[in-house]
Amino acid sequence: MGDDAGPHPDAGPCGTGGLSIDLSIGLGFDAGAADGGWLPDEPFVARFADPALRAGTGAVRWHRELSVRLVGEREGAGLNREYRGVDRPTNVLSFPSGLPVLDGVALLGDLVFCPAVIAREARDQAKRLQDHWAHLIVHGTLHLLGHDHRDASEANAMEALEIRLLSATGIADPYRGTADDPDE
Repeated sequence: MGDDAGPHPDAGPCGTGGLSIDLSIGLGFDAGAADGGWLPDEPFVARFADPALRAGTGAVRWHRELSVRLVGEREGAGLNREYRGVDRPTNVLSFPSGLPVLDGVALLGDLVFCPAVIAREARDQAKRLQDHWAHLIVHGTLHLLGHDHRDASEANAMEALEIRLLSATGIADPYRGTADDPDE
């Protein structure tokens, strides 16, 4: 698929635990050439976005819409340069919509993932690829809800929440053994 590819054929409404999440997954690269050989599908994204949404917004009854785009390294580097001033691809970028809830619909924003970077990080950090994706889905979703890690206090709070949410799904502390691990 080229850079103008539309939504993933499996995109659509996804209900988890009584909440409604609408996901649209767009591919901005040839999925057959994905580094790591595995990409998340809509149920996988919903499985990890939902707990982050619940933690960030409480037990609300909004219909939530979230767009996900998977991009190649060139597009990822361009977006990272344009929006963060960093001239290299990154694992995930979050673009909160900033829109208010209207008629019970919360348009959360967009998550942009670079599968090649994610696969490389998982390999370099000796993590299961699916676990790393799960972490970054939680991480990016929390950013959409206003969480950040610009200073140590914010970073500690956000990391603790990520660890708790992932632990509830059986995924180990994603920061253990990385440069972000305070014990390293």
